[in-house]
Amino acid sequence: MKNKIMKNRLSSWLDRIPTSQTLWLGTISACVGLATGFGVWLFKRMIDVVQFALNGGFGLIQPANAVWILALIPVVGGLVVGIISQYFVPEERRHGVAGIMESVALGGGRLRYQQVPLKATISAISIGAGASVGPEDPSVQIGANLGSMFAQILHMSEERIRTLVSAGSAAAIAAAFNAPIAGVFFSLELILGEISGNALGMVLIAAVASSLVTQALSGPEPAFHVPTYTFNSFWELPLYLALGLMAGPVSALYTRLLYVMQDFFHGLHIPGWLKTASGGLVIGIVGLFLPQILGVGYGTIQEILNKNDLTLWILLALLIAKLILTPLSLGSGFRGGVFAPSLYLGAALGGAFGVAASGLFPSLGINPSAFALVGMAAVLAGTVHAPLTATILLFEMTNDYRIILPVMFAVAVSLIVSQRIQHDSIYLTGLARHGIRLDRGRDVEVLQAITVEEAMQTDTQTLRESTPLLEAAATLERTRHHGLPVVNVDENLVGILTVQDIERIEESKRDSATVGQACTHELLVAYPHETLSAALLRMSHSDVGRLPVVDRNFPRRLLGMLRRADVIRAYEIALTRRTTQRHRVDELRLDAITPEQVNVSDVTVETGAQCAGKKMSEIQWPHDSLIATVRRGNQVFIPHGDTVIRTGDVLVVVAEGRAREEILHLCQRSG
Repeated sequence: MKNKIMKNRLSSWLDRIPTSQTLWLGTISACVGLATGFGVWLFKRMIDVVQFALNGGFGLIQPANAVWILALIPVVGGLVVGIISQYFVPEERRHGVAGIMESVALGGGRLRYQQVPLKATISAISIGAGASVGPEDPSVQIGANLGSMFAQILHMSEERIRTLVSAGSAAAIAAAFNAPIAGVFFSLELILGEISGNALGMVLIAAVASSLVTQALSGPEPAFHVPTYTFNSFWELPLYLALGLMAGPVSALYTRLLYVMQDFFHGLHIPGWLKTASGGLVIGIVGLFLPQILGVGYGTIQEILNKNDLTLWILLALLIAKLILTPLSLGSGFRGGVFAPSLYLGAALGGAFGVAASGLFPSLGINPSAFALVGMAAVLAGTVHAPLTATILLFEMTNDYRIILPVMFAVAVSLIVSQRIQHDSIYLTGLARHGIRLDRGRDVEVLQAITVEEAMQTDTQTLRESTPLLEAAATLERTRHHGLPVVNVDENLVGILTVQDIERIEESKRDSATVGQACTHELLVAYPHETLSAALLRMSHSDVGRLPVVDRNFPRRLLGMLRRADVIRAYEIALTRRTTQRHRVDELRLDAITPEQVNVSDVTVETGAQCAGKKMSEIQWPHDSLIATVRRGNQVFIPHGDTVIRTGDVLVVVAEGRAREEILHLCQRSG
């Protein structure tokens, strides 16, 4: 009996020992974390070397001879970055974290890790030359690509590849800020999009391993040395509420300006290296007057967090300059991230708000630096839409929970306000502009990719509640609508009148009845930013054919109407988007497995192109090229010799060297 008990205990203990597969995955995760920690450390040292060289450390440039030479440093950096990017780095669809998110969701996490050293060098030159960008996004690229490299070399499944990419991303944030917990939440909120047991374990191991390397090489110090702040009284909460209300619009404006600048520089028909140099010239000129905006700006953030002896007007000037120059830097072609600039914006905004609040309410004993710290988390959360990452990051940076309540409050308010103004985060906006909408790190169901705002009709005819019912019936018959919204004299929505409502009124009373008496006042409504699938589900459950679209904050403000015909039309749009997305998935996977010198891109056949109207076999394609797939409307197919190329077709082209330019010549309008 005793031996049986001992045997059962031994069996139970052995069951708790990790299997060989679990040990293997844990070992690989640790290797990814260790490699990422060391890679991020090297990247930081590379930035230091570039800054040292460009500021005269090696005698290359001597800015002491003339102050105006300082303005030329970003120009020199821009020329170098532009030339390397144009001639040595293959064209990318998406840069930074957005590209990693797309790869994890659609491409199985397969990244072209061979390009990481060159990309890191370009980012280091950009930051060292003074471009207003951050090092965190390039760091995440280092970690994610290392994770993808380990997984691809070991021929792991796509699910394992995605997990290791996520683990590398967590390790990168852990190394950048010496904040492993924030790295884990960053990875789960933004990269992987969901939490599962196996993935969480691997991500945790990588983050811890990366932190061990960082602390061994650089010490246990956090990214910023922050004094202890205290939450003095609950009377400060309204001020933190106001700060959150201000941080939300700043975050949304920051996101929109980034893509405005990208579109502006994309529309300039000049060489890429000239775009980057011109951006560097603007940065250099502004840097002569506000040198604090050059580069990452951690020194300025540190100054604001420790003593904040900058005046209100200087802080506002730094806020505006950073808000413009970061989008300008990235739009013109400099490589870097948006993470650190959002922290800078938050510090400047919170510092300025704190200075103003301390002057207005001296009895509260306000510390402006505390508001700067909270502002960093609020703007970061509003920009990347990752509230847990922002909150935990600030907690790890301060090692003090006493200010966590204002941080959580301001983060929540900023996130809500930012999402109302700019629905997608700064990363997801870039993907949404190309028809890619992600939910929990995955592509969403077809009607979830379309919002009510995209499908509704805004030019909607309305009926006044005082209008005679027979006149309204004639209007319905003339417009061939089965129902129309009813508004009062103030143009506020009060109901909806349908044919069924009219039929419910006795014929003898219809002559004297008004629309307001006959219409339905208990309304089902839709909101602009909800998904079409949610609105359609509401219509189906209640068996209605139309929904008024109203402002969520002002439910009586009519914005448009959503009818079943609009849903059907939007469904066609959604199918086209899904086809386009599948087309991009094939392109992304193909790009990941082709050699580095081979370019994979899509080319649209324009009207009047040489290849339009001809069979594939009749077109003299370049020798070093391949047409992998063709997207035509809602179809994606592999072409053969008898396939006729039509105007509007989108070709996935695999080309080496100058073959891509020759294909562009065949597909563009001749003459």
